[in-house]
This record gives sequence, structure tokens and C-alpha cells, in this order.
Amino acid sequence: MRCFGDGDPLYERYHDTEWGVPVHGEHELFERVCLEAFQSGLAWITILRKRESFRAAFAGFDPERVAAFDRADVERLLADAGIVRNRAKIDATIANARAVLALRDAGRTLSDLVWSHAPAERVREPRAATFAEVPAATPESTALAKELKRAGFRFVGPTTAYATMQACGLVDDHLAGCPVVSPRTPHS
Repeated sequence: MRCFGDGDPLYERYHDTEWGVPVHGEHELFERVCLEAFQSGLAWITILRKRESFRAAFAGFDPERVAAFDRADVERLLADAGIVRNRAKIDATIANARAVLALRDAGRTLSDLVWSHAPAERVREPRAATFAEVPAATPESTALAKELKRAGFRFVGPTTAYATMQACGLVDDHLAGCPVVSPRTPHS
């Protein structure tokens, strides 16, 4: 039995092939940070089902294009039923794109910033048996959230930062009984 997603092919595919797999590319990390922010207060499957619409609405999560979004783009996004229409989260996504560009201008990358907060051990041993044993935030996610905020990112508290760390493979929180971590299908 999977950690989550059993019974929904989209969710199963995400669980089996993406969640916990290391991500380093700027566009990919930018997308994940933004989608985790949109997920705040909602079920991840809601965001996953709208992911292609998010990609279309936010120019494939190209930071340069999103950073150039203006008031008309915000109004367009607020009218787009294919995404979560939350002005604060839309504004945060545009601000986050600008923060990615500011990082570049400062000689850093989003990948460098995010991965500098990876814990020494990617997998906690023993693995958790239930999600009740998995933390919602860690000292590393708290530090990542603080650094992202200092860099101009929004909607990136410690819990959202930890969800990003899980989704992007900085940590591997697949549960002990998950088939993804079985000896036949290693995931580390």
C-alpha cells in the first residue's frame, strides 16, 4: 500500500514517480514552490488535478515570464477557473518569480538556496510507519522558509517549505511499508 494516492491514477503516478525524487532545475523548483503555496489550506490532489492549467496560466513557470506579469495578468488569473483563484497566492507567485530573478542577479540560484537546507540524512531511520510520525516542519524547513522570505519569496512558511522539501527529494518521507521503498524498487 502506497503512502498516499491509492485508487487515483494521477495521484498514484505522482506518488510513484515524483514525490521524494530529487529536483534541481530552476523552473522545476520554482513550479514546486509555487504549487505548494497554492496547496496551502487545500488537498494536494486538488492542485495536482489543476497542475496543467497552472502551467498554462503561469507560462510554464518560467520565472522571467511570470516576473513580467502585470495587473491585467492578475485579473486574467483571477478569472481562470482552471486554477485556484486566490489573489494573495497569485501575487505571491509573481513576487516569487521576481525573487528568483533577484537571486540570479545576486549570483545564486534557487537550487543552491533550496538544497543548502537539505538535512544531512535524507531518510530518517527507522522510516515512519504512519504520517502521524512524520513532522510537519523541521529545523531545516524553518531555516529554508526564513531564507526564502529574506530573498523576497512569499507563502513559504516552515510547513510549506517542508512540503517542498518532501516533494523535491531533499527528504524521503515514504513510509516504511510503501512499495516505492521496497527492496525491489529502491527510491534513494
